[in-house]
Amino acid sequence: MMPPHHPGPQGPEAARPAPTLPEAGLSRTGLERARLLRGLALVPVAVFLLAILAPPLNHDVAAILTFSERWLSGERLYQDLIDVNPPLIFVLNLVPAAIAAATPLDGPGAFLLSMLGLCVLVWRMTVALRRDRTEGPVENATLTAAIPLLMLLPGYDFGQREHLMALFALPYGFLAARRIEGLPAGRRLSAGVAVLAAIGFALKPHFLAVPALVELLVLVRRGPAEALRDPVPWIMATVWAIYLATIPLFFHDYFSHVLPLVWSYYADLGVYGFWSVLGSPLLGPMVPVVLALLGGAFLLRRAGALAQVLSLAALGAFLSAWVQHKGWTYHVAPILALGGATAVALGARLADHSLPTASRSSAAPAIALAATLALAAFTLRGGEAPWREIAFAETQGARLTAWLRQEALGERLLVLSPDIYPVYPALNYARAQTTLRTMTLWLLQGVYRDCPAGGERYRQTWEMSRTEFFVYRTVAEDFARAPPAAVLVARHSGIPICEGQPFDFVTYFSRHPLFAESWLRYRPSGEIDGYRLYVREN
Repeated sequence: MMPPHHPGPQGPEAARPAPTLPEAGLSRTGLERARLLRGLALVPVAVFLLAILAPPLNHDVAAILTFSERWLSGERLYQDLIDVNPPLIFVLNLVPAAIAAATPLDGPGAFLLSMLGLCVLVWRMTVALRRDRTEGPVENATLTAAIPLLMLLPGYDFGQREHLMALFALPYGFLAARRIEGLPAGRRLSAGVAVLAAIGFALKPHFLAVPALVELLVLVRRGPAEALRDPVPWIMATVWAIYLATIPLFFHDYFSHVLPLVWSYYADLGVYGFWSVLGSPLLGPMVPVVLALLGGAFLLRRAGALAQVLSLAALGAFLSAWVQHKGWTYHVAPILALGGATAVALGARLADHSLPTASRSSAAPAIALAATLALAAFTLRGGEAPWREIAFAETQGARLTAWLRQEALGERLLVLSPDIYPVYPALNYARAQTTLRTMTLWLLQGVYRDCPAGGERYRQTWEMSRTEFFVYRTVAEDFARAPPAAVLVARHSGIPICEGQPFDFVTYFSRHPLFAESWLRYRPSGEIDGYRLYVREN
C-alpha cells in the first residue's frame, strides 16, 4: 500500500532555498566568528530575562495571583472575590498558588518559575515545528536567536494575559504555516499546540480575532475541503466550547453578577475613547507598523506563509487592543511580540533570497545579531523594562514593600485604595493578603464618577444603587466579622472632588455602624507616599 501523499508547497513556496545550516561551508575562522555572533545575539535575551527575574512583578499579574491564592485558601470566586476577568486566568494561576503553598517559594517566585517553564515548553514546540521546514541559513539563524527574545519582550508585562496569548500564539503560528505549506506535524504535537493556543485565545474574548484571521488564511490557501478536514480548528473549538460550558456550571455568578458590573462601571474607565486611542502614545505608533508588516507579508512575492500568518496574528492583537481602547502597555505587548516575529520571519526570508548563495551562511549570524538588537532597541525605547526594574529600589512600590514587610508580614489587611500599583506587588512580597472582595475600590470610582445631587459628598444608604450599597455593606460586614491585622488607606481616592470636598474612604465607610465600631480598635502606625497604615490593638 502506498503511503499517503502530502502535496508540497506551490508557487512562491516552491522557490525557497534548500535547508541549509547557518555554518555550512564556513572555514574554521568563520565558524569561530559565527559562534561569537550567535552568543552575542543572546545578550538581549539575557538582559530581558534578568529584568523579568528582578522585582517588581507586574502589578496586574500580582493582583490576579493574590486572588488565586485566596481562592485556593477557600474563598469563593465571584462571590467573595469579585473581578472583571473571566475565570480562566484565575484557574491558570492556581498552579503557582499551589506551588507557593507547598514550597518555601513566595507567590512571585512560584509564578516566575511557572512562567519560565511555559516559555521552555513553547520554545521546544517551535523547535519541533521548525525541524523539517525548509529554511535558508539566514532564516534559520535569525529565528533561532529571535524566538527566545520574543517570548521575553513584554518585560514588565511578563505574565499578563496579553503576554500569555502572544506566547501561545507563537507555536500556533508555526503550525498554521506548516498547514498552509502542506507539511505534517504529528498528531500529538498538533493537538498540544492547538490546546495551548485555544487556552491563550480564551483568556479574553477579544483575543479570538487572532485565530479568526489565521484560520481564514488557512482556509483560503488550502481550500475549504482540506481546511475543514484539519483537526486543529476543531480541537480549539472543542476547548472553547468546554470552557464556555463550565462558566455557567461552576461560575454562574460571573454572568449574573460580574458582567453587569463590567458593562456599567469598568468598560468606560480609562483615558481614551474608541477612536482617540489610535492617537495614544503607545498604540498609535503600532498602526503604521502593523500596516507595513501586512503589506510586506502579502505584497512581496517571496514573503512566505510564516510571515503571512504572523502578520495576521499581529493584526488580530492590534484589533484586540483597539477594542479595549485603554492604550496601556500590556495591550501593546502582543503586537510587539507577534509583529516582531513577523518582521524577523519576513526580513530573514527576503535576505536568503537576496544575498548571493555563497555569502548567506557567513552573513546569517551577523543578521541574526542585528535582528535581536533591533527588536530589543525598538522595545526598550517605549517599554518599561529594564528601566522600572533598575529604578525599583527608589520607587514608591519598594518603599511600601519594605514597610509592609516590617509592619504586616504575612498578615491580613483591608486595603482601601483605588490603585492596583503599588499595593500589588507590595502585598505579594510581604506575603500579606487583602480582605477586600475586589482588587481595588474601582466600583466606588465607577459609582462616583459624577458628584451626588444636592451638594452632598456621600450618598445616603437609601440613595445608593445596588452596586454601591453592596460595596458599602460588604466592606463593613467583612471588616467587623474578621478584623484584619491592619488597614492600609490611600489618601488619593481616584474620585473627583465635589464642592471642594475630597472623597475619604475611612469617613465614607465609618458611616456604617459595624465599620465605625470596629475602627475604634485601630491606631495609626504611620504614613508613606500617601498611604496610611492603621494597626489593630489587641
